[in-house]
Amino acid sequence: MAEQLWAPWRFDYVSKVDSQPQGGCIFVDLPAQDNDRENLILHRGETAFVMMNAFPYTGGHLLVAPYRHVSDLLQLNDQELLEINRLLAECTRWLTHAFSPDGFNIGVNLGRAGGAGIPSHVHWHVVPRWSGDTNFMTATAGTRVIPLGLDRAYELILEAKNAE
Repeated sequence: MAEQLWAPWRFDYVSKVDSQPQGGCIFVDLPAQDNDRENLILHRGETAFVMMNAFPYTGGHLLVAPYRHVSDLLQLNDQELLEINRLLAECTRWLTHAFSPDGFNIGVNLGRAGGAGIPSHVHWHVVPRWSGDTNFMTATAGTRVIPLGLDRAYELILEAKNAE
């Protein structure tokens, strides 16, 4: 018999997959707005920014993206590449201060076949990891349990960022 895990907050995600408006991109549209908290934007740099993943793999899952709408690493200029790498390092500092993870997964998925959920805009994932963060739910049901809400995670990361 199949078990069910009721997760109504996931509906926003599954109902929007592949339904991004033509020409729309969260990595362009959200930074153009003036509501960083609502849009989960934690940092704005000159050429790139950091935001929380609204549908995280673990609590504190961050995204780093250039403002320019490009789909490939080869389209980024040196200034963007340098700032993105600096932001990746800063993300690990903020997350370490906020959550004391045991490690990180940091990576970029290029193209739909490479696992990119938004293949038209290159972006990096910074995922804090803890020893033992895969529990019986992951092992037996293929389901992740995220014990930290987005609002609280945003506050903790912002506090860590501002404590520098």
